[in-house]
Amino acid sequence: MVYLLVGLNILLLVSGQILWKLGVARDAGFKAVLASFFSPLVLAGLALYVLATVIWLYVLAREQFSLLYPLQSLAYALGVVVAWLVFKEAVPLTRWIGVLVIMAGVALVAMK
Repeated sequence: MVYLLVGLNILLLVSGQILWKLGVARDAGFKAVLASFFSPLVLAGLALYVLATVIWLYVLAREQFSLLYPLQSLAYALGVVVAWLVFKEAVPLTRWIGVLVIMAGVALVAMK
C-alpha cells in the first residue's frame, strides 16, 4: 500500500510540474513570471502539489524515511521521460544512463 501511495505522490508531483511548465509565460521576464502565478494551469499544478503533500505526510507517518525519500527520486526519472514524450525535448544518452542509475538505486533501496 505504501509503495502505491508513493507512486501516486510521484505522479502528482510530476503532473504538477507539467502543468507549471505549460502555465508559465514563454518570455521569462520577471513580470511575466509573476503573472504566471495566476495562470489556471499553474494554480492546478499547485493544487496537485497540495494533494501530493497530504499523501506524503500520510506515508511518512507509516514507513521509514530512509526508504521513502530515495523512492521519491523516481520523480526525476519520470520527469526525463515526460520531457522527452510530452515536451519533445532531445534527451542525451548520458541523461538516459542517469535515469537507469536512479532506477537501479531505487531498486536496491526498496529491497528489504
